[in-house]
Amino acid sequence: MTGPALDIARQVRSGERSAVAVLDATLARIRERDPRYNCFTEITEQRARQEAAAIDALRAGGAPLPPLAGVPYAVKNLFDIADVTTLAGGKVNAANPPAAQDAVLVRRMRAAGAVLVGALNMDEHAYGFTTENTHYGACRNPHDPGRIAGGSSGGSAAAVAGGLVPLTLGSDTNGSIRVPASLCGVFGLKPTFGRLPRTGSFPFVGDLDHLGPFAASAADLAAAYDALQGPDDRDPACAPRAADPALPDVTDADRPLRVAVLEGYFDHWAGEQARRAVRLAAEALGSSDSVEFAAAAQARAAAFVITAAQGGALHRRRLITHYDYYEPHSRDRLVAGSLVPADWVQQAQRVRHRASQEARALFRRYDVLLAPATPVPATPLGAQWLELAGGRLPARAGMGLLTQPISCVGLPVCAAPVWPGTGLQAHLPIGVQLIAAPWREADCLLAARRLEQAGVARARPA
Repeated sequence: MTGPALDIARQVRSGERSAVAVLDATLARIRERDPRYNCFTEITEQRARQEAAAIDALRAGGAPLPPLAGVPYAVKNLFDIADVTTLAGGKVNAANPPAAQDAVLVRRMRAAGAVLVGALNMDEHAYGFTTENTHYGACRNPHDPGRIAGGSSGGSAAAVAGGLVPLTLGSDTNGSIRVPASLCGVFGLKPTFGRLPRTGSFPFVGDLDHLGPFAASAADLAAAYDALQGPDDRDPACAPRAADPALPDVTDADRPLRVAVLEGYFDHWAGEQARRAVRLAAEALGSSDSVEFAAAAQARAAAFVITAAQGGALHRRRLITHYDYYEPHSRDRLVAGSLVPADWVQQAQRVRHRASQEARALFRRYDVLLAPATPVPATPLGAQWLELAGGRLPARAGMGLLTQPISCVGLPVCAAPVWPGTGLQAHLPIGVQLIAAPWREADCLLAARRLEQAGVARARPA
């Protein structure tokens, strides 16, 4: 199976295209389309030209090329890029000196031959689900520019959905990879907590932060994930595990997957399009079983408390000295979080531990759990409310209803795009979460590939 990124790497290896020619076409697309989408906050053209030329020189010299040779990619602007200021979506960071070196995952992408073309828009300090950034402008959904791209990694998802680059990197604390992947109709991977090192990325919540890739196919997603794997001692959460193949070999790929639908909480907070997406995915995966993660609501509450407290503590000093530099969407929540009592956080951590044990027990019977990624498709820019479960919920927080419980317990999840809409929403995707046991990213990626092969999950061009 191939995808746009793997096709590019194959063409560069064969000499059908040069890495410089691929880069020229990529930069032209970005200049043409990004004014409409507002994905990029920085274009690293000079660096990209050096990296692409280095790939072409390797090939000209007869050297073997790395697996992602010549593939353009971009990163959420909370990743350190040498000689570029790391914004993390915030005005308060704009005066900081440029990063001295690349983040670990950026270095690994370069080692795999990928060519970095820039940094991408996001919610300020990763605290949001819409990427309606006050400082750098809203990122717009390529399938309907009047709607949100999701967040906080909105620029990362929209850049793939809009055909600007085939691969991007983002972060996920409470759903910030899965929510924009769902709303923009692309594939996204939140690995197991501790699988990929966060060294060289701007932090948000140390107990919940994950980094991961976006792509337009399951194969491309797996290829990017393979390039990123490996421990790093500078991230205390990163487990010293050997790299595992993201997608198994052909023989293993034919093995059965035991799949069950998560009901209860996940069904209650899903709109009709989200439920329909899950039904389509369950049918394609041959699943008629359902289970319940009874602690889901408690896990979400625990994630809220931990997020507020750790995020508030991280920003407390600068909120005192630079309060007006923070955007209204997040600053008051950060102030409130900095005042959360320590015993609340301690209790939230107890709930997190119990919920993690309950969630892991479900994998004694199943390999993959299936749930919607967002309650509804992308909402209009500026929308304040979601109509859901017979009531109204705040739109900004509500988009994370279905991702936060899984973030809390740190399980690996692949978001796969489904197109269940009818009528006025037929052009809008919505994602499903394919959730696996810890360290079993291969299972959720395999499920995503099977949905793609069945024609249920696909990343349509915008």
